Amino acid sequence: MNKMTSEPITGEPIAVTRPGRVRRLALMLVVPLALLAAGLWYWQVSGNYVSTDNAQVKQDITSVGAQVSGPIAEVLVREGDRVKAGQVLFRIDPAPYRVALLQAEAQLASARLSERQVVTEAAGTTADIVGAQGQLTIAERALARQADLLKQGFTTRTSYDAALAQVTQARTALAEARAQAANKQAAIAPGGDQPSEAAARAAIAKARLDLARTEVRAPTDGVIANADRLLVGQQVVPGIGMVSVVRSGEAWVEANFKEKDLARMVPGQKATIEIDAYPGLELEGHISSIGAGTGSEFAIIPAQNANGNWVKVTQRVPVRIAFDQPPSRPMIAGLSADVTVDLRQGK
Repeated sequence: MNKMTSEPITGEPIAVTRPGRVRRLALMLVVPLALLAAGLWYWQVSGNYVSTDNAQVKQDITSVGAQVSGPIAEVLVREGDRVKAGQVLFRIDPAPYRVALLQAEAQLASARLSERQVVTEAAGTTADIVGAQGQLTIAERALARQADLLKQGFTTRTSYDAALAQVTQARTALAEARAQAANKQAAIAPGGDQPSEAAARAAIAKARLDLARTEVRAPTDGVIANADRLLVGQQVVPGIGMVSVVRSGEAWVEANFKEKDLARMVPGQKATIEIDAYPGLELEGHISSIGAGTGSEFAIIPAQNANGNWVKVTQRVPVRIAFDQPPSRPMIAGLSADVTVDLRQGK
C-alpha cells in the first residue's frame, strides 16, 4: 500500500487575482484619461477654426427689363435656357416706333427745306441793298442839280425840297434793306446747321434708338430665370424687370459670421464649404473679402437703437468665400451652406 506524502501547510495566505477587478480599474483610469486627452485636443484646436451655418451660395443676377413700352410681340427664350451676351430675349411691337421714325425723318426734310428758303431769302437781300444804293445815288445827283439851279435862280424852292425828300426816302430804303439782310443772315447758323435741322436729326436718332430697343437683349452670358411673365401680349413698362439672367461661372458663398469671430479673420484664409443640397461634398475655398458693414446696416429699415428699449444683439458680418476650383456640382443661387474657416494662416 502506497503511502501518501503531504507538504507541510504554512500559515501564509495565498494571493488570488480577480480579472473583473482589474478591468474595472482599467476602465476607471482609461475613461478620465480619454476625456482629458479630448479636452486638451479641443482646447488646442478650438481656437484655430470658426464656422457658421448661416451661409448661402450667391451668383450675379441681372434683372432685365425694357427701355421702351409696348406689348410683347415675340418671346425667344424659356426658363432655364442658356443665353449669350447680346442674344435677343424678347421683342416688343415695333410698329409705333417705326411710325415715329418716319415722322422724325419728315421733320428733317421740312427743316432742310426751311433752311434752303432762309438761305435764298438772305441771298435776295443783297440785290435789295444794291437797288436801294442805286436809288440813293440817283436821288443825291438830282438833289445836287436842284441845288445848283436854285443858286442860279432857274428852279424853285419847292423843286429843291422835293429832291431833298427823295434823297431822304432813298436813304431810309437803303437802311431798311441792310437791316433786313442782317436779319436774314442772323437766321442762318454759322456752321450751316439750322437749329430746326439739328432738332430733327436728334429726333431721328431717338426714334432709331427706341426702335432698336424693341429688341431686348441679354446683358451677359447666363441662365434664364423668372421668365413666367414673358408672354406674348404682355404689356411692358420701362424700369420693371421682366426676366432675370443668372450669370454663369461666378458663384461664391456669402457666410454671415458673428462679429466676435472677425478678430482673427483676414482675406486669404482657407475655408471648407459644405453644401446642404449635396451631402458628402466638401469644397475648398478662401476668404475673398470681409463686408464693410453688418447685415442690419444694409437693411431696408435699419435698426434704431437710440431709444430706451434698446437690446444688444450680436451682429453678423457678411464674409465672401471664393471657391479655389470650379465646383463639380451646379451652384444654384440661394443654396444653404456650412463654412469653416482655418484661422491659423492669419496668426
